[in-house]
Amino acid sequence: MSQKNTTPLFFLTPAIILIIVFVIYPIVQTLWISFLSPKGEFVGLRNYAQILRSKEIINSDRFPFECPPWGALIHNAVWIAIHLPLTVFLGLFFAIILKDVKGASIIKSIVFLGMVMPMVVGGLMAKFLFDKDVGIVNVVLRFIGLHSLADISWTYHPETALFATILIGVWMWTGFSMIVYSAALAAIPREYYEAAEIDGASSFRKFIHITLPLLKPATLVVVVMTVLWELKIFDIVYVATGGGPGEASMVLAILMYIKAFVAFNFSEAAVLATLLTLLTLLPAIWIAKTAVGRK
Repeated sequence: MSQKNTTPLFFLTPAIILIIVFVIYPIVQTLWISFLSPKGEFVGLRNYAQILRSKEIINSDRFPFECPPWGALIHNAVWIAIHLPLTVFLGLFFAIILKDVKGASIIKSIVFLGMVMPMVVGGLMAKFLFDKDVGIVNVVLRFIGLHSLADISWTYHPETALFATILIGVWMWTGFSMIVYSAALAAIPREYYEAAEIDGASSFRKFIHITLPLLKPATLVVVVMTVLWELKIFDIVYVATGGGPGEASMVLAILMYIKAFVAFNFSEAAVLATLLTLLTLLPAIWIAKTAVGRK
C-alpha cells in the first residue's frame, strides 16, 4: 500500500519542481519586488499608489474628449470595447454563412490565416496596410472620399495609431472566433431545426430561439479567451507603433516592458505585472465558476 501511495508522487515530483521554480517562485518574487523601492527599501503599497495615480495608466485630462494618449489601462479597455464585439460578431457571421456552403473550408482557411500568422508579422502588416502611400486601407478610404483619413499613415498619428492596431487585431483573431462557433454549430442537432420548421418558425426565429441559446458555451469561451488576449496584447502594438506616437497606443504589457528593460525600474514593472495578472485572473475565475455552475 505504501508503494502504491508513493508511486504517483514519484512521477509528479519533476512537474512539481518545475512549477515551483518557473511559476510559483517568479510570482512570489515579482510580488515582493513590487513592495520595494528601486533601491531595495520596503515601501509597502507606495508603488501601487504611484502607478495608479500616474497618467501613464489613466490620463483623465485627455480621456475621453481629446485624442490619445489616454493611459495604458484605458487603451486596454478601448481594445476590449472595440475588438471584442467585432471579433465575436464577425466570427459568428462567418461561421453561419459558411456552414452549408460548398468549398467553405477554403474560405475558412483564408479567414483563419490571421490566427496562424505570427503576431510580429501582423504588426508589420499594420504599418503597410495603413500607410498613406501604399496601404490598401488608405486606397479604399480615398476611393470612398474619406481623404482626411486616407492622407495619413495611421500608425504614425496619435489620433489613429491605437485604432489601427485594434483593427489589425480584429483580422488576426476573427479566425479563432469563427472556428469555435463553427464547431459549436456543427454540434447542434439538426432535429431541432426540423421540428421548428414543422411548427412554421422562420429562419430568424430559429436563430433567436435555437442557435443563439445553444451557442452560449461557445460564446463564453470566445469572450473570455479574447479578453485575456486583449489584456496581455504586446506583439502587434510593439512592432506596429512601439506604444507611440507619444504613448498614443501604449498598453499595459508594453509599459511593463519599458519600465523593466528600458527604464530599469523593476519595482514599477513588478507592480504592472501584478496588476495585469489580477486583471487576467478575473475572467479566468469567471469562466471557471460558470463551468462549475453548468455541471
